[in-house]
Amino acid sequence: MLKAGSAVDATLIAAPSLTKNGCGTRDPGMQSTQKGGNWYFGMKMHVGVDADSGLVHTFIGTAVDVHDFNVAQALLHGEETDVYADAGHQGIGKRSGTDAVRWHVAMRPAKRRKLDPSDSLDAIYDQIARLKAGVRAKVEHPLSILKRQFGYLKMPYRGLMKNTAQITILFALGNLWMARSALRKA
Repeated sequence: MLKAGSAVDATLIAAPSLTKNGCGTRDPGMQSTQKGGNWYFGMKMHVGVDADSGLVHTFIGTAVDVHDFNVAQALLHGEETDVYADAGHQGIGKRSGTDAVRWHVAMRPAKRRKLDPSDSLDAIYDQIARLKAGVRAKVEHPLSILKRQFGYLKMPYRGLMKNTAQITILFALGNLWMARSALRKA
């Protein structure tokens, strides 16, 4: 089912910052970060999704302080020609090792707000940004299934490795859930 394109994204999953483990410390694999003025302790889910079907083909669980930019190349399956990413991946096309694919990175929201709709060139830039966003939206669907359908808004405290294994299984089940109508027909 993998086609010629992928979409990549990441999301935070908070965890309780309890120290009720054997050594009385927090999990060293998980870290804290600030997003939108709020502090989060937990992990980050980096996801690579097929741009056509929306099925997850790659998942990497990291500490919450690992930037999306550093994991993006590992989210690719190697067969794609186009990769769609959010504005957090600005400049990734200039990084070495990313020459094999075309990166379609979203425009930063502040820059997009400054576009003048009456200017014809700005209108074209806005239309390009809308087209990129339409393809990149496929990556949001598996994340919402994991959070809304399976209720994985906050992870239980088990450690980074155990939570990564559980989320991998949940993404596999999410792929089955998204492809249920095609599977019924087969």
